[in-house]
Amino acid sequence: MEVLLRLHVSPLLFLLTLGSGAVLKQANEQRESWGYITVRRNANMFWWLYYANSPTKNFTELPLILWLQGGPGASGCGFGNFEEIGPLDAGLKPRNTTWLQAASILFVDNPVGTGFSYTNDSKAFAKDLSTVSSDMLVLLKEFFILKEEFKTIPFYIFSESYGGKMAAGLALELYKAIHSGTIECNFLGAALGDSWISPLDAVLSWGPYLYSTSLLDDQGLVEVTAAAKKVMNAVNKKQYTLATELWSETESVVEQNTDNVNFYNILAKKPPVLKSSKHKKLLLINLYQRHVERLHTDSLSDLMNGPIRKKLRIIPDSVRWGGQSEEVFLHMAEDFMKPVIDIVDALLAANVNVTVYNGQLDLIVDTMGQEAWVRKLKWPKLKQFSEQKWKAMYVSPESSETAAFYKSYENLAFYWILRAGHMVPADQGDVALKMVKMVTQQTQW
Repeated sequence: MEVLLRLHVSPLLFLLTLGSGAVLKQANEQRESWGYITVRRNANMFWWLYYANSPTKNFTELPLILWLQGGPGASGCGFGNFEEIGPLDAGLKPRNTTWLQAASILFVDNPVGTGFSYTNDSKAFAKDLSTVSSDMLVLLKEFFILKEEFKTIPFYIFSESYGGKMAAGLALELYKAIHSGTIECNFLGAALGDSWISPLDAVLSWGPYLYSTSLLDDQGLVEVTAAAKKVMNAVNKKQYTLATELWSETESVVEQNTDNVNFYNILAKKPPVLKSSKHKKLLLINLYQRHVERLHTDSLSDLMNGPIRKKLRIIPDSVRWGGQSEEVFLHMAEDFMKPVIDIVDALLAANVNVTVYNGQLDLIVDTMGQEAWVRKLKWPKLKQFSEQKWKAMYVSPESSETAAFYKSYENLAFYWILRAGHMVPADQGDVALKMVKMVTQQTQW
C-alpha cells in the first residue's frame, strides 16, 4: 500500500499574514498540525488537527473528534473549521463555541478532490461509499501511527449532511479493522448530524413538512408529492443516477411552490443558484451549485486560497482549495441516493454508540425524514428506544428556554435541536457544544 506523509506541526501561536499586511495572533496558544496522506495512487488527502484547548484540562484528558463535512465535495478543513466548530471564524476572530473546549478536532478534506485534497488522475476520484470509507481508513491508520498520543484517547466521528452517510460507512469499517487488529484506536461512537442516511425518506417528507409549516398550499403539496413519488419509483428500481436527477427536479418544484425556500433553513430564504435543466449533466451541476458551491463562498475561498494557504506552506501550486469539488460531486452521483440504513443497523448490532441529531428548521434533511428512517431500523431494541420519553435540554442550569430535546436507549440516541437548520453548530453553537459534551460523556443533560 502506497502511503505518503507530508506533515507540518505548529506548536506556537496561530499566525496569519493578511492581504492587507496586518497580522493576527490568537490570544491563547493553539497547538495544531497538518499534512497530506496518499491513500491510493494519485489520491492525496489533506488533514488538519487541532489539539483540545481547554482552560482546565490537558488534551490527553479529552476526546478526539473526526469531523466529516457533506456534499460530497464540501471541505471540512474550510467550512466546518471556519464556519462551524474550529477555533476561529471566517473573519479570523476567536469562536466562543469552538468544540476545542471539549475535544481535539481532526478535520479531513474528504473525499479525494475536496478542499485541499487532490488528484491528478480523473480515475482516482471516489465513486461510491466503499471507496470513501477505504480511503478514510487508510488515512486514520496512518494518522494514529503518526500521532501515537491519540491511540488510547476516546475517538468519535461527528458529521453533517452527506458526511453522515460517509461517517456511517467509515464507522463500520473502522469497527471491523479494530477487531481484526489492523488499526489501533479507542473508537467509541459516531454522531450523524442532519445526515443523508436515507435520501428517499428525506424527499418524501418535504411536502408534509412544508405543508405543516404553511410553506405549501394544497396544490403545492400535490405537486411536490407527485415529484417525490417519481424519486421513490427510481430508488425502488435501484435506478440511482436517475433518482439523483429526479431529486434535483423535485427541489425545483419545491422552490417554485414556496417562493424559493432555503433548503438549509426554512426561515432564511435565499434565491436559487441555477434554474433546472433537462440535460443530465446540467441537472447534476445544478445540484452541485445548490448544495456544495454555496459553501465555498468568495470570502471563504479567498481566505483558504490566500492567508490559510500561506500559513500551511505545503499545498502544491497546482491545487486550488475547492477546485475539484464539482468533479467529486459528479463522480459520486450514482451513489448519492443510495440508503445506508442497513449500515446503521450493523453499527447498532455491533454495540457501537450511534447518535442522530437534527436541526428543527432543516428542510433538505428534515427531522420528519430522519425519524422515518429510524423507525425502519431492524435493531431489536428499537421498540424500547421508541417508548422512551424525550427530555428537554437547556444550554445551562440557569436557562429556562428549551434548547433541544433528547432521548436515548442503550447505544442509540437522538437529539432534536430547536431553532437550528442544516448546519446545527453554525445556527446553535451553544447547544451543539453541550450536545458534544453529552455524547462524549463529559456532562449530563
